[in-house]
Amino acid sequence: MRQGKKSRRISSRNGRHQPRSVATVPYIKRKIPYYEFLGDEGLSALEDQADWLLQEIGVEFRENPHALKLWKQAGADVHGTRVKIPRGMARELCRTIPEKFLQNARNPSRTVEIGGDNHVFACVFGPPFVQDLKGGRRYGNIHDLENLVKIAYSLPSIHHTGLVICEPCDIPVSKRHLDMLYLHMRYSDKPFLGAITEKSRAQDSVDMARILFGAEFMEDHCVIMGNVNTNSPLLVDKVVTEAAEVYCGAGQALVAVPFILSGAMGPATTAASIAQALAEGMAVGAYTQLVRKGAPFILGNFLSSMSLKSGAPTFGMPEPVMSNFIVGQLARRLNIPFRCGGSLTSSKLPDAQAAAESADSMFSTILGGANFVLHSAGWLEGGLVTGYEKLVQDADRLAAYQVMLSGMPIDENTMARDAYHEVEPAGHFLASQHTLRNYETAFFESKMSDNDSFEQWQERGSLDSRQRAHERWNSILKNYQAPPMEEGKNEELLEFLGKRKSELPDKWY
Repeated sequence: MRQGKKSRRISSRNGRHQPRSVATVPYIKRKIPYYEFLGDEGLSALEDQADWLLQEIGVEFRENPHALKLWKQAGADVHGTRVKIPRGMARELCRTIPEKFLQNARNPSRTVEIGGDNHVFACVFGPPFVQDLKGGRRYGNIHDLENLVKIAYSLPSIHHTGLVICEPCDIPVSKRHLDMLYLHMRYSDKPFLGAITEKSRAQDSVDMARILFGAEFMEDHCVIMGNVNTNSPLLVDKVVTEAAEVYCGAGQALVAVPFILSGAMGPATTAASIAQALAEGMAVGAYTQLVRKGAPFILGNFLSSMSLKSGAPTFGMPEPVMSNFIVGQLARRLNIPFRCGGSLTSSKLPDAQAAAESADSMFSTILGGANFVLHSAGWLEGGLVTGYEKLVQDADRLAAYQVMLSGMPIDENTMARDAYHEVEPAGHFLASQHTLRNYETAFFESKMSDNDSFEQWQERGSLDSRQRAHERWNSILKNYQAPPMEEGKNEELLEFLGKRKSELPDKWY
C-alpha cells in the first residue's frame, strides 16, 4: 500500500484527535479488520470484467466535446461519443488519486479525513418529501431543510451534513442550490457538499466556498465536494464531466456513484453489476485526473436489487449487502477512497421493516469499510422521503457503530485483575472499585432505546420508538444554538446570494 501520497492535503487545521468519545470525534478511525468477502480469484475476475467493459464495450461521454478531447489526447479510442479505454489505462490514471484527503470544515475541529481507515457519516441526500409523526408525509420546504440542517449539526454521530437533506420544493429549482448551501454554511460548521445539477450551480457552490474559506486557502485544501451519478449503464453525461471540471479543476473533490438497479440499469446478476459499477467509477475517476492530476476523488457504488415482478427497488437485501463488502475490497485494491451503502429501506415508516433493512445495509457498509457514507441517516421509502424521526433513530445506531469500529482495548484496566482480588467467588462486581472507575464509560448508552422496567416505561407515557424520536428531534431544535460565524463572511455570502438570485430567472424544472 502506498503511503504518504499527497500528504500536503492533510492540513494541520484538523488538529489532534479528541479523546475517545462518541460525542466529540469529527470522524471515525477504524481499528478493526475489514470483512473480506471474496478471495483474490473472484476479485481478479471482476476487475478483468471491468477492464473488458472499458476496452471492448466502452463508455459514452455525451454532451461535452471537451471531455472527448481530453480522452483522445490521453490515448483512448474515441469514436463519436463512445470512449473505449485500453486495458489498464483507467487503473493507471487512477494511481494519482490521493489515497486519503481532508475535507476541511469551517470549524477546524470538525474537519474530516476521507480514505484510509476512516469513516465519515453523512445525512440522507435528495428526497423531495419529508415525514414526521405529527406533520405526516409532505413535500419538503426551506423550513424543513433548515430544521434538518440544525438537527444534523447537533447530532455528534453525523460527521457531514451533505446538502439536499430534503428538497426545498417551495424555492425555484434555478435558485434553491444557493439557499441550500447558505443553510449548511450558516447553521452548521461541519463539512458539506455542493450542487452539481448544472455547471453554473457547481460554480456557484465553489464560489460560495471561496467566500467562506478564502480563495488562498482553497488553492491547496479541499473544502467542498460534488456528488454525481453515472447514467448506468455505461453513460457519463455532461453533468458528471462538467462537475469534474468545476470541482476538480479547483482542487476540490468529486464523488462518482454508479446507481445500478440490477435487472434494469445493470444485468440481473450481482457479479456483472458490481463489475459494471467498477468500470463506470474508474472511468470517472480517470477523467478527474485528466482534468487535474492529484484531484481528490471517491469511488462510489449504489447497487440495489429490485423486484423483477413490479420493478420496484428493494433495500437491505442480500445482493446489495454483498456488493457493499466487495466494492470495499475492490476500492482498497485501487488504493482510493470509496463510498457505498447507508441506512437504506423501502419502508414507508420508521418501523420494524425500516430497522431491519437499514441495519443490514448499514452493517455491511461498516464491515466493508466505506470511507464516506451518504444516506447514513434519515432515509425512508426508497429515498423518496426524509424522516425526522428516522434521522435521530439512525444517528443513535451510528454512535453505536463508532464504538464497535474503535475496537476493544486490551490493557491493565480492561483485564480487571484487581477486581478479581476484591470480589469473592459467587459475589458481584457492582460495587467494586473497578466498576466505580469505569461505570461512566464502560458501555455505550443509547439515547433512543428504552431499557427501563415495564412499570417505569408505562409511567412515562408508554412511548414507542417513533414517539421517543419525535420528542428528541423537537428537543434538539428547541435547544439549538448556531455556531459562530464572522459577521463579514455572513454579509458577503448574503450579498452573493442576492446578486446571483437577481441574475437567475425563476424556473421550476
